[in-house]
Order: sequence, then C-alpha cells, then structure tokens
Amino acid sequence: MSYDWYDSISRPRFVVAPMVDASELAWRLLCRRHGAQLCYTPMFHSNIFTKDPKYRKDSLATCEEDRPLIVQFCGNNPETMAAAAKLAENYCDAIDINLGCPQAIAKRGRYGSFLQNEWELLRSIIQAMTKAVSVPITCKVRIFESVEKSVEYALMLQNAGCKLLTVHGRTREQKGPLTGVASWKHIKAVREAVSVPMLANGNIQSIEDVYRCIDYTNVNGVMSAEGVLTNPALFSGVNAVTWEMADEYLDLVEKYPCPSSYIRGHLFKIFHKIFTLEENNEDRQILATAQNLQDFKQVSSNIRCKYLNYHEGREHFDSNESITRVGYNLILPPWICQPYVRMSPEAHTQKMLNLNRNQDSDSQCKRNHEDVEGNTISNKKMKKMRRVARRPGKPAELRQTRSGEICLSDKCLNPLGGKCVYRLCKKCCKDKCFEENLDCKGHRILVQTRREMAKKHAKENIDAADNKT
Repeated sequence: MSYDWYDSISRPRFVVAPMVDASELAWRLLCRRHGAQLCYTPMFHSNIFTKDPKYRKDSLATCEEDRPLIVQFCGNNPETMAAAAKLAENYCDAIDINLGCPQAIAKRGRYGSFLQNEWELLRSIIQAMTKAVSVPITCKVRIFESVEKSVEYALMLQNAGCKLLTVHGRTREQKGPLTGVASWKHIKAVREAVSVPMLANGNIQSIEDVYRCIDYTNVNGVMSAEGVLTNPALFSGVNAVTWEMADEYLDLVEKYPCPSSYIRGHLFKIFHKIFTLEENNEDRQILATAQNLQDFKQVSSNIRCKYLNYHEGREHFDSNESITRVGYNLILPPWICQPYVRMSPEAHTQKMLNLNRNQDSDSQCKRNHEDVEGNTISNKKMKKMRRVARRPGKPAELRQTRSGEICLSDKCLNPLGGKCVYRLCKKCCKDKCFEENLDCKGHRILVQTRREMAKKHAKENIDAADNKT
C-alpha cells in the first residue's frame, strides 16, 4: 500500500499521544519545540462535537505551527463519526479513531477498547468516515492477549480502510496499578503483517527507548504519552530542567489559553519528583489550589529559587539518593525532568494482599471485645452500643455503654441492655412490659408495642386451642 500520505507529512518518527485534558494546543507546541514531529489532539466525543458549536470551536483550536496534526474521535455510530470527521477535516492532516481507551467511562459509553470485539461495526465506521472526508482515517488500538488475534484485528482494520495504525502494546485490562510492561513482541508481529505505516506505543521513557523500540519492532515511529508528560523534551534526547519547561509552557498558555485544570495537571507531572520532598509541600499546596497564571508561575519561581544554586553547582545538594549511576541506571537530581516509574503489577498485588491481611488482623482485634465474665461481644454489637451511646436527648443513665453485665432476669444469660430502664435484655424487657403493663423508653417498648404483643399472644393461644381439637 502506498506511503504517499505518510511521506507528505515527512514520515514522523516522534509522536505525542492523544491525551484527554493533556494534549491541548499549548502543550502540543511545547512538545514540538523539543523534538516532537507529529501530535494528536485529545480524544473528542463525536456526538458532542457534531452538536455543540462551542465544544467544536474549543476542540479545533490550532495554529500554523501546530502541524502535522491528527484529530482523534471516539464513538460507536458510523454516521455520527463521519459527520464529526467532516467538520474537522480542514483543521488537520488525518482523523483518528480511538479504539484503545480502557477506562470505565469508555465502557459505559461503548467506545475505545470496548469496541475491539465488534468488528462489523468497526468496518462500518471506518468505511463511513473514509467516504465522508478527503483526509486519511487512522486507528489507535490495544492488543489482545493472543498475538494471532492481535494480527487478525490489525489486518481487519487495514482492509476496512485504515491508513495508519498505532498499536499500544498492552491489553484492555492493563491499566492503572496493573499497567505493567507493554509487549513489543505483539507490536512486532503486527508490523510484520500490515502494509500501512505503523506507530508503536508503550514503554517509552527516554529517547533510548524510542530507538530500541524502532530497532526491535521495525515500526515507522513511536508514540509517547506518560513519558512526554513528565519530560516534554523527551524526543530531543534531553532531561530538561523542570522550571524551564514549566516557564516555557506557561508562556505558551498565556498566548493560547486553556483550563486551569490542564495547567495544574501538567505542572504536577513535570514537578512530580521534586514534590516527593517534604520541603516542597507548601509549593505543592499552592499548585493544588492555584486558579490563575500568576499562581502557577509562582510555583515554578519558588522551585527555581530553591534549586538553581544546586543545579549550577554553587552548592552541594544533600540527598538520600546518590546522584550517580547505579549500573546502567542514572539517578537524576529531583529538579530534572524524569519518568514516573510505576510499581509492577506483582508488587502492587502483593502490597494489596499485605494491606488486606493487616486490615483483617485489625478487624479481628476489634472483634475480640469481652465482657467482665470473659464472654465475647461481636464487633457489630459494640458498634451498635456506641451508636446508641451517642444519641442525643436521652437521660445519662440510658446512654451508658455496655459494661459486660448479664440480664437481671432469672435463668437469662443474655448481655444486659445498656439502655434498658429495668436492667434487662431486650427479650426479657418486652416480656416484663407486657405482663406488668409497663413502658421502657430505653428499649422503646410502649403501649402500642404491648398491644401488638397482646394480639400475638392471643393468636398463639387460638392456634394452640385449634391444634388440641
């Protein structure tokens, strides 16, 4: 299949992924200035895009410097997806279909990776969009567990009309703490099978990872998401200084405004390492509550003032970690942009098992309440007693917690009800109130309750008499 279109955008190798609330114009321009050759917009909802002019205008914010650009849509209706693509085609170089989002919201909306088993629908969507627009239709997908099915899936999309394929080497289930390592083996197998240009996504934390991935999988380019978020200069092969990246980004935001939540998210990613130090808690709090550019700039300025002398070597930075090499791993100072390294799924699973064991142990300890006689009182009963003790408007004598005493009624071994006026358990209190025509405010046994009990006893007597006859 012809590579004419891919050639027309200069065969990009370094690509910034589509990221919701994180791939806005200012961020794309920052990444382009530091090595990125192709950017995607955030994922847009095709249905909203076709109906809401303001959403459409905000989504299509771009400029001359922001090319080549691919606009990404999600959805499950061929006609709606085609209509959305038609509205966006004059602002971009291609239209991408999101078939990789693994989040719960994608499951509820029936889009993203939750369409990967609906092949007939996907064919219809790709064909409808291809007919509607003059720019190429591309797809971003996740793999299946099976290499063979992943290859078959990719070939189906290619045959339906997909002109460029991006393969994220993780399954739909690999997300959050269970993200784990992407499988380049799957990506390589797909690359060997398809004839359209292809991008790889997953395990990209440095420029060295980019080249290793290209060498191993033979893809045309590599896409990065988290790696670029923590180091916008990743594709230039530089671990940039955090405040320099932050200041440059904020200058772009001043020219191309975006919501403060986007800015906050980006700065938290850039400063993620330096915010692990307690001495920066105050700046972290400023960032968490910042609502304007001046506040965001203040955070960057504060970090710069604290660490500029260390960065320039005028002072020695005293850290628990040695800023040196450990084997092949370079430990960078915290003011340098660096990747966020996730805990492995195995380590996370073990951590959760240990946490659950500790919680079970604590719960067991809490359940082992005993009265003065050594009888065990369940956690449920203890909670109820404490709840009752906290009730307002009761006389003090009715708000006493259980002391471990036994019901005063003869031959009754039930625990004493701490709220009972007659120092009885609830059963004995009911019997006493019925027989002696009494009330117990603690147990809430009043005249109405006695009437109900009288009816019950009368019915029992009638039933007994019938049984005898």
